Amino acid sequence: MQFPPELLNKIGVALELIVAVVVAFTVAMWIALVVWVIRDIRLRTRDIFAWILAGLLALVLGPVGVVLYLFLRPKETLAEVYDRQLEEEALLRDIAQRRACPQCQAVTEPEWLVCPHCRTELRRLCDSCGKPLDLNWVICPYCAAPASGQRSPQPSPVVTAPAPAAQPVDVVFQPPEAS
Repeated sequence: MQFPPELLNKIGVALELIVAVVVAFTVAMWIALVVWVIRDIRLRTRDIFAWILAGLLALVLGPVGVVLYLFLRPKETLAEVYDRQLEEEALLRDIAQRRACPQCQAVTEPEWLVCPHCRTELRRLCDSCGKPLDLNWVICPYCAAPASGQRSPQPSPVVTAPAPAAQPVDVVFQPPEAS
């Protein structure tokens, strides 16, 4: 069976067109992979050498290079690193702002006058306005009155004497005398 030359010519043109589309698609995908790798590495590091190396890896090895890049790339983007650092700084600032008892290191509140754990004096009241003052302040920031009193070096525990034990009393009932 013999095919007419016009049909063979049309089949050849169709095959050339299909091959051209496949090659164009492959080249476009290859370029897209290289561009994606370069954009991704730029989000993850500021090292220009790493940018060039990742781009060449994707350009030379194609999809295999992209798979290798995915194994070797930094896990976090620069934005994620920055956000994590901000969170860490915020946590450290919160920890630094927390007050602790100088004696037992328990966390205390700013308005507490004594530590509820060890009874150490934390603040004293202003004689003039009654607001709590830190022990090392020399003047009240609320009313400008001089702060009085000295910081007590040791906790001032409240000592209570034990109540005396009740002694048993003999009670004798005597009926009233009849007269």
